[in-house]
Formats: sequence, structure tokens, C-alpha cells
Amino acid sequence: MARPFISPWLRALGSGAALVLVVGCQADAPTTLAPDQSPAKARAGYDTPGMHRQYGTPVKVGDGMARTYVVLDAKSGQAPVELGIALDEKALDGLPTDGMMYAFDLPLPAQSPTPYQFAELDWNPHGHVPPGVYTVPHFDFHFYTISPAQRDAIDPSDPNFAAEASNLPSGDLVPPFYVVPGPPTAVAVPHMGVHWSDVRSPELQALLGNPAGYQPFTKTFIYGSWNGSFTFLEPMVTREYLLSHPDATSPISVPARYAQPGSYPTSYRVTYDPQAKEYRVALSGMTAH
Repeated sequence: MARPFISPWLRALGSGAALVLVVGCQADAPTTLAPDQSPAKARAGYDTPGMHRQYGTPVKVGDGMARTYVVLDAKSGQAPVELGIALDEKALDGLPTDGMMYAFDLPLPAQSPTPYQFAELDWNPHGHVPPGVYTVPHFDFHFYTISPAQRDAIDPSDPNFAAEASNLPSGDLVPPFYVVPGPPTAVAVPHMGVHWSDVRSPELQALLGNPAGYQPFTKTFIYGSWNGSFTFLEPMVTREYLLSHPDATSPISVPARYAQPGSYPTSYRVTYDPQAKEYRVALSGMTAH
């Protein structure tokens, strides 16, 4: 069942205010992200013999269903290659259109890699308000490395809320170019945490004084943290972009070190499978750490 609530996320960006760089280490100047890989490279190896796709339990979204999946490489001892969320075609229809955000918890497949514990799909009918960068209808695809109970405990009523929000990961745990877009206590989202943005993201360039590099938001990649640790990885994708039936793999910035052992992505994929008639958004290029 969906959990509706109003999201205060990225108020600094949403209001069009100047981006405040709150970082655990030095951030370089904004540059342009590397272009997406070609469709041929994006698909290479993912739907070929030796690769196995395992789905999680489906959850009703819109007029259809959403479910998690993992792609395993049998040639490498069932090593995880990709962890994603698939939405069938009907899931993009019949969605709420009010000003709330709707959250759907999705169980992971049995053979999902560590350290992921569950996924959360959010539908934002009007994007993140007030008006600003992310104000178009879009989905958030959270892959959490903490439990649902730990996520739910991120609550402003907790007397430790401000201290835990301000306890940011630092040093070589922070992916290059990622920053917090404002004071952590101001941008911390209840039952989620603190979101980190890549200063190279095209949709942020007008705010960062680089209007020539600006492109409207279609997709982006977010990291999330709480109380000193990164706790989720999050592609954000617009409904309109999904309906264009994309086939894109985008590189992501990765830290020099991870606090927990497991499989971590080097890219994220946004694709449409015409045979399965489903949209897929995933952490891809998994490597063991």
C-alpha cells in the first residue's frame, strides 16, 4: 500500500535559491557529465545466455504493478550484475494527480546482493515543490541499505534528529562531486534522510551559474545519508522520459571506499523492454567491494 505524504526534499533547489555546498571533502568545479553509453553497450550482457533475471513480489502501482529484480551472472557464480525496479506499462497510468507524494515499499528478490535490504518507489505527481528544478511528474527509485524500521525511525520528533542529520559521511566515503544542497537539518526528509546531489547534473547548472550547461530534468542520480553513513542510492526519472522508451546507461560518481562490504554500482540504467512490456530503472555495473 502506498504511504502518501508531502515531501519537503530539496527546498533549497526547489525554491531556486543559491546552492549551498555542505560537503565532507573538497568538491571540484562543476563539469559536464560523461554522455550516456550507446544502446548496444547498455544492453550488452544483460539479456544474453548465462544471465538470469529474478523478480521480487509485485506491488500495485497505478493501474499496474511494480516489482524489484536482480540480474545474476551464472558464469561468475551468480554474481549480481544489476539491481532494479520494473514497472509494467499500466503502472504509469491511473496514478494520483494531487500534491502528495506516494511511497511504495518493494521487497527484494531472494538472491539480491548485500548490503541492500529493500527498495522504495515514490511517485511525485507535481514533482518536488515549491517550484524549481524537479517540479515535473517523476518517480524516485530508492535502494536502501538500512531496514524499513531504521528508515521509519528518521523522525523529526526524535530529539536526536538534528544531530543525526548533521552527522554527514566524510573523507573517502563521499563520492566526488556530491554535495548536500543546504544545511542538513533544513533539507533532511523525514523517513528518508539527507539527499546529496551531483554538482555536474545538467538540471542544476542554471542554479550554479552555468546556464549554457543547463538541460531540463529527465533523470538524475542521488545518494542519501543518515547519522554518518550513506543509506540509500536513488535514480530519479520523469514519467515523460520513461514514456519515451529510453535505453540509456549513465555513469555515476563512486567513493574511494564503502563502509559496508557488498556490491555497488558504477552506473544506472533506464530502459524499456518491448517484449516484457516493462520499464526498468536499475543500479548497474555492479562491482564487489
